[in-house]
Amino acid sequence: MERMARMRIEPDDAPTARLSDGTIARVSPSGFVAGWELVVDGTPQSHVDLDDPTHLHFEYVARMGAVIDRLRMPGQPLTAVHLGAGALTLPRYVEATRPGSRQQVIELEPALWDLVRENLPLPRGASVRVRIGDAREGLGRLPAGLNGAVDLLVSDVYSGAQTPAHLTTVEFYRAASRLLAPDGVLLVNVSDGPGLAFARRQVATIREVLPEVIVLAEVQVLKGRRFGNLVVAASAAPLPVEWLPRLMAAGPHPAKVAQGDEIVEFTRGSRPATDADATPSPKPSASIFER
Repeated sequence: MERMARMRIEPDDAPTARLSDGTIARVSPSGFVAGWELVVDGTPQSHVDLDDPTHLHFEYVARMGAVIDRLRMPGQPLTAVHLGAGALTLPRYVEATRPGSRQQVIELEPALWDLVRENLPLPRGASVRVRIGDAREGLGRLPAGLNGAVDLLVSDVYSGAQTPAHLTTVEFYRAASRLLAPDGVLLVNVSDGPGLAFARRQVATIREVLPEVIVLAEVQVLKGRRFGNLVVAASAAPLPVEWLPRLMAAGPHPAKVAQGDEIVEFTRGSRPATDADATPSPKPSASIFER
């Protein structure tokens, strides 16, 4: 779920839904740019522009979009699986830029999906199947034909403002990676603050399963100087080096793409997380979402 937008006062008549944990999800017009925001328990989760689904407002989502643009040939349909729905920003982007793509989405909260479906409907004819359930458990209920056939696997799962621990482990990534085609790419949204202890451990965990890894982030975030989102792209096959200048040029700026020896140094001293010792991602300060 896309998270790093700012918070603002919501109108009283905005559509809402109560989720299973008692928190409130709300859809309302964005106060900053064209489009709509999904906010859950005060945390901005998604931005969607129904008139232009290629408009990716949140910076880390734009970085994910830049990676997606490099997959296969431009405009070629993809087979994609998204763990965590939010307002389906990336499935809409894939549908708009690669018509004919087949996409599966796993979302924990049926009330959230109902809220999005009713107020931010998908384009007619989009081949996007939304399944309700826990992301990790849902992997085993996907069609068997997806195993080894997925070009793009996105893991962007948040409960409130944190990624649950069971979706951060070697065991989880090993199960998820079985979906990937030999050159398929995993994209993970990792949020962390100063020091990046959680992010460094996440990259080490992913490298335990998929050895080819790059990390995209705003420069100050990647240096561990402030809280933010890092995009981890990983594959069993080498990620083409010709991607890197284009990823840098795609922005948003100032941008940094870490690769090779930088990844080795980034993860130095970090032990991969397992089901026995994993922790949720750190919770950001509430001030991050204030004006």
